[in-house]
Amino acid sequence: MREKSVFLTKKSMKRQPAKKRPAAKRSSAPQASLLFGKENYKWMLIGLALIALGFILMAGGGSKNPEVFNPDIFSFRRIRLAPFLVLLGFAVEIYAIMRGPRK
Repeated sequence: MREKSVFLTKKSMKRQPAKKRPAAKRSSAPQASLLFGKENYKWMLIGLALIALGFILMAGGGSKNPEVFNPDIFSFRRIRLAPFLVLLGFAVEIYAIMRGPRK
């Protein structure tokens, strides 16, 4: 079998009229869609508040004099409650991200 060779000629190089495509429907204002729903953002704010509260409760307890030991740094609030609130805040954040939209 012989292969056909392709040569460009003046006739083949002529500009062809553009094919008309149907006009696309355009809306007057683009619709901005949020990544999450309103409920998701509410849960995210609750989670951020819990994380912030945990870090605020963890702060303090230091001593002005480094030679003096302050046992207040080992209080229930700083050792148990504050880290629990931070972890709870992260759990709420994960829930807020993974939660599907309500129908």
